[in-house]
Amino acid sequence: MGRPKPLLEFHGETFLDRQIALFRAVCAPVVAVLGHAAPEIAAGLLNADLATLVLNPQPARGQLSSLQCGLRALPPCSSVFFLPIDSPGVQPGTLRRLLAALHSSPESDIVIPRHSGRRGHPVLMRYTLIPEFLALAPSATAREVVHAHLGTTLYVDVDDPAIHLDIDDPAAYQALLAEVRP
Repeated sequence: MGRPKPLLEFHGETFLDRQIALFRAVCAPVVAVLGHAAPEIAAGLLNADLATLVLNPQPARGQLSSLQCGLRALPPCSSVFFLPIDSPGVQPGTLRRLLAALHSSPESDIVIPRHSGRRGHPVLMRYTLIPEFLALAPSATAREVVHAHLGTTLYVDVDDPAIHLDIDDPAAYQALLAEVRP
């Protein structure tokens, strides 16, 4: 990408500042896991004081290791969102819909947003699932736990195409920027 993905800008904010503000509006605490270039990322944030910044000492192990670092840093709570850094446009209303769905569906363990028939992020799960995520082997993926709970997963249709954003390369980033220009 040419620079750390959390510091890429979208609507005048870094990806990570946007996500911290997004989650702070509906829940607390907010935990952001940093890996490669952690000092540079932390120094480049405006909202760093609104989140607990956690260092993944082995970011090369991938997203699961970052998720596990973040989950270990959480105090007991009722539910947990997780969202990759490359999804900068999720709307606060989406988070509120997911939370309301989880609270009104005591039989559901996981809530996943869906737009135009496709699943996306963030995923919302009950805190009780954390031990399952922490027990995953380094070669596993978070999907293994999600798939183990398909019977108690609730899909919530949202009017938020940003749940599908996945900015993995410069071309995708340029396409995102071109999309939002007036």
